[in-house]
Amino acid sequence: MNKHVQFLRESYPPAPEWGVDDIPDLTGRVMAITGANTGASNASSPSSRIDLFPAQALLQHNATVYMFCRSETRAKAAIADLKEQTAKEARFVQCDLSDLPSVKRCAEEFLSKESQLHVLFNNGGVMLNPVEQLTAQGYDMQFGTNVLAHFYLSTLLLPVMQATAQTTGVASRIVVTSSLMHWYANTINYDLLREPDPERTPAGKQRKCAGSNYLYSQSKLGNVLYAKELARRFGDKGIVCISLHPGQIKTELMRELGPRVEKVRGWLMPVHGADMGALTQLRAGTDPEAAGWNGKYMTCWARLYANNPAADDEAEARKLWEWMGEQVKGI
Repeated sequence: MNKHVQFLRESYPPAPEWGVDDIPDLTGRVMAITGANTGASNASSPSSRIDLFPAQALLQHNATVYMFCRSETRAKAAIADLKEQTAKEARFVQCDLSDLPSVKRCAEEFLSKESQLHVLFNNGGVMLNPVEQLTAQGYDMQFGTNVLAHFYLSTLLLPVMQATAQTTGVASRIVVTSSLMHWYANTINYDLLREPDPERTPAGKQRKCAGSNYLYSQSKLGNVLYAKELARRFGDKGIVCISLHPGQIKTELMRELGPRVEKVRGWLMPVHGADMGALTQLRAGTDPEAAGWNGKYMTCWARLYANNPAADDEAEARKLWEWMGEQVKGI
């Protein structure tokens, strides 16, 4: 399918057939969300913030919710907002997705507090950062944050999620937030993924030529590839993994666009609120029917959809999985 046609179809979705009221009771279920303390600019409540609304909905349905996020100050403010809205308190664990040792500490702290994890929402990320920006370990900021960090976090938490599935008899779930922009990349260019000196080396020059838009698209393709590979490797071990496009949502990820570009973007396609943007994630993580969607791709609003065929390349997915496994060794 033509990628531009696909982009338009996902940008103008039909009305949702599933809503927050369809979430079942989540009493006794432990759920973790990355990047759960950012949201729409000037947001006044969790219902207007894409990264907080899933936590709000989960709390309202009696889940135990952990927020894995970088800023303790912002997390505490978000937790206070959520408590005001739901009369329930989320829990904070510090996690800087741009620093792999921080990801490891996050997993270790969580495991010191909980013996079960039913759902992991790999929701945090960055978008359209300057190509010069790198993670603490020298990876491209977008790929390192959006893909590698979540691969590592998932890897560290898979044992407890498998044990949870074995104990409960219900598959645990990993929900991976991608984007319709994954249609604009057809492979992973490993030469663009890591460079300690982006100004004076060939890889840095290549990244500048590729541009931030392409690097973002590549990271989103990486999300779908690794989600599908995880589904293949662990689908018979009590894990369901689903990737998704949440919709065209006004979030803080747009902070790198600048006000003019953001305004033009709003003219070209509808931009929706957090309550809509969270639907697909919430269905993937909570709907009993979605337990049968291992390895599938979802789009707005909360429905199964076709992904870029490049993400179905099992050899490419396996190569990415093995490459990422090498990167996190010894951390």
